[in-house]
Amino acid sequence: MNQKILVRLHAKKQQVQDYLCQHPDFAQNLHERLKVELTYTSNAIEGNTLSRQETALVLEKGIAVPGKQLRELTEATNHAQALERVLTHPQNHRQITEADILHLHQQILKGIDDKNTGVYRRDPVRILGSKTILPNALKVPQLMSELILRLQQTDQAPERVAAELHYRLVTIHPFIDGNGRTARLLFNRVLLSAGYPVTVIAPEDRLAYLKVLEEAQTGGNSEPYYLFMRKAIEKSLDLCLKQAPITAPSKPEKRLQIGALAKQCGETVSAIRFRTQEGLLPVEGYSPGGYALYHPDCIEKVKKIRSLQTHERLTINEIRERLQ
Repeated sequence: MNQKILVRLHAKKQQVQDYLCQHPDFAQNLHERLKVELTYTSNAIEGNTLSRQETALVLEKGIAVPGKQLRELTEATNHAQALERVLTHPQNHRQITEADILHLHQQILKGIDDKNTGVYRRDPVRILGSKTILPNALKVPQLMSELILRLQQTDQAPERVAAELHYRLVTIHPFIDGNGRTARLLFNRVLLSAGYPVTVIAPEDRLAYLKVLEEAQTGGNSEPYYLFMRKAIEKSLDLCLKQAPITAPSKPEKRLQIGALAKQCGETVSAIRFRTQEGLLPVEGYSPGGYALYHPDCIEKVKKIRSLQTHERLTINEIRERLQ
């Protein structure tokens, strides 16, 4: 993943986290709004015709919208309940199991297609209008086991892992229906565990989203897909920053450029840059010249990271969990 983009994402994520910690009432309000937004957008991508306002009425008031099919109303309530589970129980990629994925799918399709809820498909499927060739149903259990093993072994950044999990799930297409919604919830589950707010893919971006997915699935370049998902993460961060009156630090002169931080910690610049890329060090902002700026508290954090590496011999992922 592009390091500059990753540093920018981490800086914005830290701003959001800091504000939400200081303003719990706003955090709860944002939680509810994002629940409506992801439910609306994820279902709309799959063809649900409920508007954003109608989705809010269904979720917040329990109102049955006239002229809408029962299936569409059930899709909204099911997705919101599944998302609530994800929001209250975020899991990093190593914690996710096949049982978690099956349970999530069961929540999405309950009352809609109970025969196929929470079970892998037994029949061939195809994506209408797509050139993507999906795996034989007999291979699905093995492919899902391999996916879980891959999640447990990868050391990639959570942003990349979340996007890859989404991509691989929709490519395996393990279910008769509900694959996209399940994949987007899992995508968010990994991001939430890394401290991100909910990430949405807007209905107006549907065609671009499906295009980059198909390009990757049919053997083309996969980077446009990963770039699209990174932009979706950043758009959602920007939405949160726009809604929250977040102000810049009152004493920016105290922030340290990467060289100064490295010098005070007795580390190399490349070591600081690597730890930033891995999400261990938050970036406070940027200088007029575009250099990342760090809070002085990072001096002690860098020393702690070095101690955990040297004395306890922890891996990057173990250190990340220890610092959370």
